[in-house]
Amino acid sequence: MSSLNINNEYGSLTKVILGVANSFGGTPQIEECYDPKSKENVINGTFPIEKDLIEELSGFLHVLEKYNVNVIRPEIIENYNQIFSRDIAFVIENKIIVSGIIDERKKEIEGIKNFFSEIKSENIIKLEEGSRVEGGDVILDGENVYIGYSKDAEFNKYKVARTNEKAINQIKDLFPHKKVYSFELNKSDHNARENALHLDCCFQPIGNKKAIIYEGGFKNTEDILLLINKFGNENLIRISKEEMYNMNSNVFSISENVIVSEISFKRLNNILRELGFIVEEIKFSEIAKMEGLFRCTTLPLQRL
Repeated sequence: MSSLNINNEYGSLTKVILGVANSFGGTPQIEECYDPKSKENVINGTFPIEKDLIEELSGFLHVLEKYNVNVIRPEIIENYNQIFSRDIAFVIENKIIVSGIIDERKKEIEGIKNFFSEIKSENIIKLEEGSRVEGGDVILDGENVYIGYSKDAEFNKYKVARTNEKAINQIKDLFPHKKVYSFELNKSDHNARENALHLDCCFQPIGNKKAIIYEGGFKNTEDILLLINKFGNENLIRISKEEMYNMNSNVFSISENVIVSEISFKRLNNILRELGFIVEEIKFSEIAKMEGLFRCTTLPLQRL
C-alpha cells in the first residue's frame, strides 16, 4: 500500500502526481472556458497547442526526476484537460481528500483512480455533498492550514469561486489539531488581472520561513496582516499585479532549498537566489495561459 505524508509546501518531495497534456481537448469555445485567462487567450488566438504543453510538462518532469522524485502520471482520458492535477485532490498528513470540483472537471479524478487502489480506504476522504474545494486553495505550513474561499453570495455569483465555507468547516472537523485560517479572495470571471483563481495564485510559503505574496489578491486587509504576523514582514516576497497575472506565486518547491520557477521570472528568481535558494528555471509560459503554473500541475503525495 502507498503511504501519504504532506505537512507543508516545501519538505523534500519524494512522490508526486504530475498532470498530462496528451489529448487535452484543444482550444475550447469561449463559453467553455472556466477562467478569464483561458478566455482571454481564446479571444486573442493565443491559446496553447498540445505539442507545446507536452513539451513544457516534459521539462518539469526532467527536473523532478533530477532530484529523484517518483513521478506518477494520470491515465489519459481522451479529449479532456488533465494538466492541473493539484485541484482534483489534495493530501493533508496521511489523508487524501477528493475535491468537490466544478462540474466541467469532475471526470479528471478518473485519471488517478488506479492510484486510489494503493491507498488504505480509511485514508481516502470524500467531502459531503455541497462541500466545494479545489487543491489550489489549500496551502499547508506545519500546524497551519491556509484556505482561500468565497462566501456563499460570491461563491454562487462567480464561476472562478471554487471553495466554499462548508468545505472549510469540514476540513476543520477532519483535522481538529490543525489551525485552519480562511481568506476571502478577490474574484473576476472576466479580468485575469483582478482574479485570484486560487489561494496559490497570490500566496505560497516556499521554505526557510519565506513566502511569496500578492496582497491585491486578498479581499480583507486583516488577512494580509495575519500573514505578515505569521511570517514576518521581512520574510514576505511581494509581487506586483503583473507578476501575479504571470503566475509568479505559483512556483514549486522540491525541497526547502530547491524551487522550480519560470525562466521569464527574472526579478523573482534573482531574489530567490539572493536568499540562498537553488532555482531550477524552465519554460512554462504556455501552461500559464490557462491560469495555472507549476504548483497547479502537481499533486504532492509524500514529502520528508
